[in-house]
Amino acid sequence: MDIATLVGIVLGFASLIVAFLMEGGHAESLLGITAAMIVFGGTIGATMTSYSLADILSIPKLIARSMKTPPDRRPELVEEIVKLAEMARRDGLLALEGHPIDDPFLKRAVMMVVDGTDPELTEQILHADVEAMAARHARAYGMFTTMGGFAPTMGIIGTVMGLVHVLGSIDKPENLGPAIALAFIATLYGVASANIFWLPVAAKLQNLSKKELLLRNLMLEGIVSLQAGYNPILIRERLTAFLRPELREEEAAAGREEE
Repeated sequence: MDIATLVGIVLGFASLIVAFLMEGGHAESLLGITAAMIVFGGTIGATMTSYSLADILSIPKLIARSMKTPPDRRPELVEEIVKLAEMARRDGLLALEGHPIDDPFLKRAVMMVVDGTDPELTEQILHADVEAMAARHARAYGMFTTMGGFAPTMGIIGTVMGLVHVLGSIDKPENLGPAIALAFIATLYGVASANIFWLPVAAKLQNLSKKELLLRNLMLEGIVSLQAGYNPILIRERLTAFLRPELREEEAAAGREEE
């Protein structure tokens, strides 16, 4: 689990509540069941109208995914692809068929090379796979961005509804203060949930998607270079561009040792 994501969400909500209490507020005044129904029910309902049922049912899974940050596999993939290139250069492409590969995308790409698929077709198929994955990810984090847009609007709607009720009881001045405060709870729920939960989760999923796309493009570049028969040292140089700056020197040193 990525503890930073969970801590960030908890810290965001806790900061609002603690600051409110420090100003002399009472915790129970932040509770509003009807406001929560309007904001969260309305947000989910509007999102269901915008997306399919399958997308909506995937929300818990996507939230759980946002709480995790997979390890950076780029250095390992560079080494694996260079090793595959060395095998292909030494024993031929058919030698790659029995080599164990864990990553499904890389395994599929290697099998296409072993089967003698045209290099241009191989690249097109792999590009299509990457683009399809990017589209799936965009739909996932876009759903949370949509909820982050709906939530504040639902909060305003809840506040307006509450004020309508307040104005209907304007002949009772002693009740106006608490009633107006309760009406604005909906706006608080909407704005807070959007900016502390929905939008941050969308940003986290988008960042995870970018990292996965970088991995896929690294593998695609490596396989295309391997199939073209490039020298393993040159392949390492090309793939090093996908690494973080602090890791590039290590890969460059490994390349010099091979020479």
